[in-house]
Amino acid sequence: MRTAHDHDIDREDETPAGVPAQGELELEERHALRRVAGLSTELDDVTEVEYRSLRLERVVLIGVWTSGTQTDADNSLVELKHLAETAGAVVLEGVTQRRSKPDPATYIGRGKAEELAGITAATGADTVICDGELTPGQLRQLEDVVKVKVIDRTALILDIFAQHARSSEGKAQVELAQLSYLLPRLRGWGGSLSRQAGGRAGSNGGVGLRGPGETKIETDRRRINARMAKLRRRLAQMVTARDVKRDRRRARQVPAVAIAGYTNAGKSSLLNRLTGAGVLVEDALFATLDPAVRQARTPDGRGFTLSDTVGFVRHLPHQLVEAFRSTLEEVADSDLILHVVDASDADPESQLAAVREVFAEIGAGDVPELVVLNKTDAADELAVKRLRTREPGAVEVSARTGAGIDDLVAAVAAALPELDREVRAVVPYHRGDLVSRVHQEGRVVAEEHTADGTSLHAWVPERLAGKLEEYAGV
Repeated sequence: MRTAHDHDIDREDETPAGVPAQGELELEERHALRRVAGLSTELDDVTEVEYRSLRLERVVLIGVWTSGTQTDADNSLVELKHLAETAGAVVLEGVTQRRSKPDPATYIGRGKAEELAGITAATGADTVICDGELTPGQLRQLEDVVKVKVIDRTALILDIFAQHARSSEGKAQVELAQLSYLLPRLRGWGGSLSRQAGGRAGSNGGVGLRGPGETKIETDRRRINARMAKLRRRLAQMVTARDVKRDRRRARQVPAVAIAGYTNAGKSSLLNRLTGAGVLVEDALFATLDPAVRQARTPDGRGFTLSDTVGFVRHLPHQLVEAFRSTLEEVADSDLILHVVDASDADPESQLAAVREVFAEIGAGDVPELVVLNKTDAADELAVKRLRTREPGAVEVSARTGAGIDDLVAAVAAALPELDREVRAVVPYHRGDLVSRVHQEGRVVAEEHTADGTSLHAWVPERLAGKLEEYAGV
């Protein structure tokens, strides 16, 4: 399966009349498969925890807040609710607990765990989702008390990524992140914990060589490590192909703009509005996992690329950051970041902080940043004014209605790297490739077709100016 990176930036993405856009087709396909409610919790009908599928149906949310205010804790739990619904769950109840630190045994303490067991029994829930990352011990002991399946925020996000990954690279990245998460949590249930290969563990054993052999859990660990090594090799090959395309754009000195921000902030909608890309748009968290690269132009005709990237979230699992590092390099290697913020969100300031933490982690902290306040048509005016005070250079837009898009394009044009050289040249007609590059990489001030060739007055990058020098005196 090809990703958007497989398309050269010069290619025009055209959809024949009457044919649904690619994004619409992807949305239909994603909605075609829904989970069926009423299935068992799987705690009673399997023998090994690691082979349970992550089927989320009727869930109860539990959060522990150790700092901040109750409002912050409530906002975090609301976000967890949206994550659970994106994964296909029905949220029945949500509770929070104030503690100085999570309980090392059951995360929420024995008493609260028993109270949680009563809530799950009363509501008929079959899954508990914790708003945090649980240790293997906490996971096991909490399940022993509440008697239903327990997962944490990290496993939930990984499940959403697994549902939404479409390209071969995206699927490999998600699988690597899932295996990285699973490996330290791998455990047997019942007799499988010490189940062994038995006897000689092979046909070559003999006197002095017979022993217990590998346990089942040791075999699983070995196989997971081997699979992770294979995935890393495959991803390294894919990175090489993307680097070649990126180097080609650098050689042509086409500026790169990355659209980044919190999940569901409207990044894909903004890309569609700016370029007509037709990529998938859905009101759901992590709708976009496979980056799209499209070409756009400034009002004065200068070309640049726009990259739509995977969204970020509070406490983004480090396994995902590592697995998607090659994809996130699109942000770190860009000339400008459009940091899209959902102005209608209840707590946009924390979204800004969470995204900038990831920027720092992937080495994009020094890249110029233009904050884009999206969804202003649905946002509270006072909230927008507060954001403008916090981010004086921000641009207000609505990707849905198109309001403010012209101002955004002008701001992007002003923020792009300046062109280095002014040239005046008469380019022979057999060098039409140079004229094309001037239009693509530079800014044409004047152009005239003469008997000797194309007369150009333009501002161009230094490297292209050198190729035009021989025609400057013509």
